[in-house]
Amino acid sequence: MAFEPQKVYQTLACTPIVPVFYNPDAALTCQIIKACYDGGIRAFEFTNRGEKAKEVFKVLREYISTYYPEMALGIGTVFNAIQAEEFIALGADFVVQPCTSTDVAEVCAAQNIAWMPGAMTVSEVYNASTLGAEIVKIFPGNVVGSGFVKALKGPLPNVKVMVTGGVEPTPESLKEWFGAGVSAVGIGSQLFPKSVVEAGNFEEITQKIKTLITYYQTLATNATT
Repeated sequence: MAFEPQKVYQTLACTPIVPVFYNPDAALTCQIIKACYDGGIRAFEFTNRGEKAKEVFKVLREYISTYYPEMALGIGTVFNAIQAEEFIALGADFVVQPCTSTDVAEVCAAQNIAWMPGAMTVSEVYNASTLGAEIVKIFPGNVVGSGFVKALKGPLPNVKVMVTGGVEPTPESLKEWFGAGVSAVGIGSQLFPKSVVEAGNFEEITQKIKTLITYYQTLATNATT
């Protein structure tokens, strides 16, 4: 049973760091998911970026449902309604886009699935929110920069944003982005260095994530005191 949208958003609110990952090897990806879960991650985005994406996603869905049912599994790099419908049918708990597509918004609304569309201008963020996005993905973050998020919060103070692209797995990067006003961050390849993955050093990934989550919790505590 897929997560209700509000459960996805609550999960992100508690642990707003989302690994973004693709690999055609399902067994390897399951090991990555375990490393992330052990580090404290509770929402994982698998990207639709290869021919085997659906095949691998089926394995991940069964693996997470069996071992980590409190982890939300999302699908990223979705462009159209057909892709959204296919992955929702395979058990996606949330759908992430690099852009904003009205047809994907409609599919997610009809099927009661959390939807996080991508945007990189004020107009795009506004349009995504009017289509029903509770969280808008700012992408690519390394192009627009944290200053854009700060400026965006002026005219659109209530829009929640998740930034992906260019977020580094360091305390300094988290401080910059959360300080600018983001509600969550997506971290991709920098969280999974090729040398570490190829060596099977998954414990290093777990420890890095633990450090990041602990630091985020410190930021959140300081922000409320």
